[in-house]
Amino acid sequence: MAMIKIGIVGVGTISELHLNAYRNNPDVQIHAVCDLNEARAKLTADKYGAAKIYTNYREMFAEAGIDAVSICTWNNTHEEIAVAAVQAGIDVLLEKPLTTTVESALRIEEAVNRSGQILQIGYVRRYDNNAQLVKQFTDLGEFGAFYYARASSIRRIGNPGGWFADRSRSGGGPVIDIGVHVVDLCWYLMGRPKVKSVSANTYYQLGNRSNVQHLAAYRAADYDATASSVEDMANALIRFEGGASLMLDASFTLHAKENKTTIQLYGDKGGVEVDPVLSFTTEKNNTILNTTPQTTHPGFHLDTAFQNEIDHFIECVQQRREPLSPVSDGVEIMRMLCGIYESAELGKEIVF
Repeated sequence: MAMIKIGIVGVGTISELHLNAYRNNPDVQIHAVCDLNEARAKLTADKYGAAKIYTNYREMFAEAGIDAVSICTWNNTHEEIAVAAVQAGIDVLLEKPLTTTVESALRIEEAVNRSGQILQIGYVRRYDNNAQLVKQFTDLGEFGAFYYARASSIRRIGNPGGWFADRSRSGGGPVIDIGVHVVDLCWYLMGRPKVKSVSANTYYQLGNRSNVQHLAAYRAADYDATASSVEDMANALIRFEGGASLMLDASFTLHAKENKTTIQLYGDKGGVEVDPVLSFTTEKNNTILNTTPQTTHPGFHLDTAFQNEIDHFIECVQQRREPLSPVSDGVEIMRMLCGIYESAELGKEIVF
């Protein structure tokens, strides 16, 4: 089978995870790199052996001869770049979130469907081994039907600043950046029910908290301690058709004891805690049983999940099949995320 020639658009921090995983895949040739910063693009190309360097993604799509591309740019650029890629006959792995608005998501979906190309969204939590184990047990009926889930992604001092804190580029703060992961995983494991309504609150009390000392925190390359137009934290209740519901809270900055991610789902036959440590609760012979599955990594393992995600994308490109996280799922997730912001801004429940 011919090698898949890969291009990368945007060589910021997240691209390293893509590039490392591509390098580990024997069916991949990292062929072209594109970034507005030519010096940074050259450094990345040299590190990963890419033959071609660009500062204009349209030139790369037209000239480089790539089969597929990872798009790792600001959220507000996703639509423009993804649509250009599929129109050029190139398959796409698009970093989450799909985009910043529902209208933009629908335009991407239309372009993908019209082109016949593959677009996989980088919902990396779906590709974690533990998530797939839970999905296997769920599909076998171990937990019955999930009717309630709780998802929490809390950072106590984790506003990355820069474009992450600029709503015009990011589309929002912790909800759209880290909350998207836990919302998507719960929704995926719940069977992808159609969203019915959203009721939410957002808070803007603390800002970047650049004054806090003695704690390390990731900062974007264009970090500016004085600039932040995104929420510190948010909470939301998402209701689905059929009666199931999902409770979310997510923060960049909060007076919390520790950073913590919690993902819990409850069904009529049992429950599962995906994070922080995988565990099942079931009921057999009139007895409640708490079970800890024996896995190599009892919690989420980022590098493994990214490798699984990249390998899956390459298989989909080779076999011309729909990915595990298709563009249609991204549209429904955008309805939830945008519903959270709209509900908070209007101070009322949003009904779809």
